[in-house]
Amino acid sequence: MFHPLRVSAVEQLTDDAVAVTFAVEPELRETFRHTPGQHIALRRTVDGEEIRRTYSICAPAAEGAELRVGIRLVDGGEFSTYALKELAVGDTVDVMEPTGRFVLAPRAGQFAAIVGGSGITPVLSIAATLLACEPQSGFTLIRSDRTVASTMFLDEVADLKDRWPDRFQLVTALSREEQQSGLPSGRLDQDRLTGLLPALLPVADIDGWFLCGPFGLVQGAERALRGLGVDRSRIHQEIFHVDDGTAPAATAQAPAPAHSTLTATLDGRSGNWPVREGDSLLETVLRARADAPYACKGGVCGTCRAFLVSGEVRMDRNYALEPEETEEGYVLACQSHPLTPEVELDFDR
Repeated sequence: MFHPLRVSAVEQLTDDAVAVTFAVEPELRETFRHTPGQHIALRRTVDGEEIRRTYSICAPAAEGAELRVGIRLVDGGEFSTYALKELAVGDTVDVMEPTGRFVLAPRAGQFAAIVGGSGITPVLSIAATLLACEPQSGFTLIRSDRTVASTMFLDEVADLKDRWPDRFQLVTALSREEQQSGLPSGRLDQDRLTGLLPALLPVADIDGWFLCGPFGLVQGAERALRGLGVDRSRIHQEIFHVDDGTAPAATAQAPAPAHSTLTATLDGRSGNWPVREGDSLLETVLRARADAPYACKGGVCGTCRAFLVSGEVRMDRNYALEPEETEEGYVLACQSHPLTPEVELDFDR
């Protein structure tokens, strides 16, 4: 569900990124209470067309914490262009309640993150909350950016280092600029991470790895960790960009039935509708239920996750669900097409 929230602050982070803070009225504070790592969807309508985009919450998750997100300009991005060039304090934006499973509830242990660019956004919330709430914890942040000038949340990360010097370790790599100290310039690819990680920290003793950023970085980091013996259950991923040429093409289309019917349960109400040729299951539900959950429609955010009760589907892309979730039977409705005459989804599970 969306709620109109007033913009209370717009802060310039870099030439192409801002942090936007929303004022949350007392009656909505519980609604917008978030787990570190979650994101929100923002909505606006332009010339009768609804635009939705998801952005991760960068603020710590604590009592009375603010609702703050980081937004980086994307070439041709309608919402990011609006946020950087037009959005101002006092404006009202429709905001969906926090969601997402790229999260870490504070607990004792040693944790690490490998992030690229705006992938720092959810990890900032995760690290700040963990260090503040759990004294028996430590966090290592390995971040990759193009240049110092393009690096988001420099001050916030520096503050973590100052406040918890014994529990927070920061390693920075720049791909297009040399540093006076630290790692040599260059991308953090699989080969580089395979050699680098064991020299930085005891890889096998890390209780959870959080990978966030462009597809190529996340994929390379996962392969490096798996090659170093890290169990899949300890690796958590969130993809921010899949259009950099490194993502695989959509899966080949499997034969679909001539006619298929979708039954879906949402907010305790069920209905069934015919699936039009070429439509995804999300598009089928949206024709009758405008309240169906979605944000990106690109298989990235996971907002449209649903449980496949019966039937078979083909998912074109999946950058949001963990392997354990797909094994349990969850699918992304925006990427799913029927492979059987009858398909049933449950959005409430």
